[in-house]
Amino acid sequence: MHNLTLKLLSPATLGTLKLPNRMILAPLTRCRAGAGYVPQPINATYYAQRASAGLIISEATQVSINGIGYPNTPGIYNQTQVEGWKQVIDAVHKEGGRIFLQLWHAGRVAHPSLLPSGEMPVAPSAIAANCMADTTDGQQPHVTPKALTLAEISGIVEAFQKGAKNALDAGFDGVEIHGANGYLLDQFLQDNSNHRTDEYGGEIANRARSLLEVTQAVIEVWGKEKVGVRLSPSSTFNDMHDSNKTATFSYVGDALNKFNLAYLHIVEPRIQGNVTITDDGTGLGARFFRSIFQGSIITAGGYDRESGEAVLQNNDADFVAYGRLFLANPDLPLRFALSKPLNRYDRNTFYSSGAQGYIDYPTLEKI
Repeated sequence: MHNLTLKLLSPATLGTLKLPNRMILAPLTRCRAGAGYVPQPINATYYAQRASAGLIISEATQVSINGIGYPNTPGIYNQTQVEGWKQVIDAVHKEGGRIFLQLWHAGRVAHPSLLPSGEMPVAPSAIAANCMADTTDGQQPHVTPKALTLAEISGIVEAFQKGAKNALDAGFDGVEIHGANGYLLDQFLQDNSNHRTDEYGGEIANRARSLLEVTQAVIEVWGKEKVGVRLSPSSTFNDMHDSNKTATFSYVGDALNKFNLAYLHIVEPRIQGNVTITDDGTGLGARFFRSIFQGSIITAGGYDRESGEAVLQNNDADFVAYGRLFLANPDLPLRFALSKPLNRYDRNTFYSSGAQGYIDYPTLEKI
């Protein structure tokens, strides 16, 4: 296939944004925020290096202090963090890029050692995740979280809305709501983590209520065309399961139609590195949602140049998100256009600190 015909490199519209290509920088936790969970100049350098992406989606960013899931992840719940993000956004915009903030609450995947005064994580139900928590003292078993009261659920929705307002103040181009990967909104959706008997539990419509309320609250800040939602229907990461994924996520995909979102972002059912993301037999990837969701779809899941192009040519998705390849190749669109070799990523530095494996991957002109 001649490079000039690559659909990956063709311009496209996403919401109200005009994108130069269909290659998205996937949201990637890098654990390199500074004290107080504030973005630092090194974070601005990292994102600016990857500004040739059609769209950058930031790493997961907690909307409240009790939503922290890992050490040194950035926040968006106070003014100091807003100021930290401004330098990131300015750097990306100076390079001609576009950047959305991913709004996040870890829920039961948090750990008391990361939370103020060692308080307990919160979740739909008091059910511990059967996996290990990442803490400043290494991996530890997850604790049993505190089940949220109805008033506290309203507070979570307000926290997402406040985070959205802060993201707007910081100058982002839009926001993505993190409803995937076993974090709080996903914990409400799936019935292994949600045993509630009130209006937020039981039948699918109730379990989807918190995600839909958050989406409405965020749209009230941003408008519908600058908000996306991420889902991972087939993922078992962070001990997630549902007794009927097809029914649950069909409902969610259809319910999101009423918002006329900028996009729906789907994590494909694949094995990705050493993180278990498995297909439970239902195959709930972008192709599945194509017949359900009426707007643009971003697909993520270990794509390379050829497989990413194929998913677009098949019309299974409109955009392809790249994680590890974009991490190791800041100029990934150029490399795809020129069919150049790719830098290899260093898994050992994914979640470490400092510049190594973060801002030191070479671009073509520096090789």
